Amino acid sequence: MLLASAEKLRQAGAELLICPDNTAHQAIDLIRDRSPVPWLHIAEEVATVAAERGYRRLLILGTKYLMEGPVYSAKLRSHAIECEIPSADERMHINAVIFDELVYGRFEKSARSYFSQVIAQAKSRGVDAAVLGCTEIPLLIGDADSSLPTLDSTRILARAALREAVSGKELQA
Repeated sequence: MLLASAEKLRQAGAELLICPDNTAHQAIDLIRDRSPVPWLHIAEEVATVAAERGYRRLLILGTKYLMEGPVYSAKLRSHAIECEIPSADERMHINAVIFDELVYGRFEKSARSYFSQVIAQAKSRGVDAAVLGCTEIPLLIGDADSSLPTLDSTRILARAALREAVSGKELQA
């Protein structure tokens, strides 16, 4: 499906592809080499920003599939950055908040408090920043609510796409 979409987008004139869905990047790794148009990888962009800011240990927050999957670990490792995920019970609760509340536009104080607590516990274990690896999480929590700096993966990807689009235009001029 991603390859078919990439081809349709190429035919429509796209020169660069992005996907703001963190979890889908498991599949993007599998098709990048065969894609007719280059893809930006959300975890690579987050890793680059984290390295630029000097972070060495990140907490990954997102859907259960993202937190337990391979999207971030290898990309961070290539920048000498470690990552950790919440405990199994915390992952279940975070996943439930995402799918039962956030995707429906419900941003409850109790959810914000829970995310803040998970982040604070990670800080006590030596984590130095939290990846907000789900499109809706930054609508719930950000630096003002967090004891750690946050990395909004969607915003980072959008800025990377803009950077690439602008650099491409400059090359053509």
